[in-house]
Amino acid sequence: MSPRLPNAATWSDLLTCHLNLLRRLSHLLMPPLLTLPLLTAPAPAVAAPATDADINFYTTLSGWNICIARSNGVEFNTAVRISAETIAAAIQGKHQGLVQQAGPKALDPEQILQASANQAVLAASQFCPKEVPADIMKRVQEALNRSGDKTAPASKPAATPAAKPAATPAAKPAAAAPAAKP
Repeated sequence: MSPRLPNAATWSDLLTCHLNLLRRLSHLLMPPLLTLPLLTAPAPAVAAPATDADINFYTTLSGWNICIARSNGVEFNTAVRISAETIAAAIQGKHQGLVQQAGPKALDPEQILQASANQAVLAASQFCPKEVPADIMKRVQEALNRSGDKTAPASKPAATPAAKPAATPAAKPAAAAPAAKP
């Protein structure tokens, strides 16, 4: 036996009754319904600042990027620009311009681009000094000398302990003994 469908008058009465009820309760229903999208919307993600490890990773990539581009005949300034823009885009996109070393305020894209270019050139001067033009290598060396690093990035020797003057004659053999060990 099939269910009995209400006649048209019953449907219209039912609809009218529901509409009247909604009108009477609208002041109670509307605020929660209007705020529902705000409550269900995902919160914007707060980007973590680029750490020292992140910056070292990006610098290594950018340096090798320049080396590879140069070995394939790309002009140096073009290679630096492409590498720096790639790294700047990564810092902007992943970290929203935040760099741990720079503090809590996001860097503007131009600052990030300039720093990325400088880091990329320094890395390339270490990884592939023959691919870096001589005048650029000279400027890198001058900058390192001003900062207190007297050795070229590509030819940096392994660190050796500095000899300390002995205060007394008895202390002199003791100071020399650790240097003799392999």
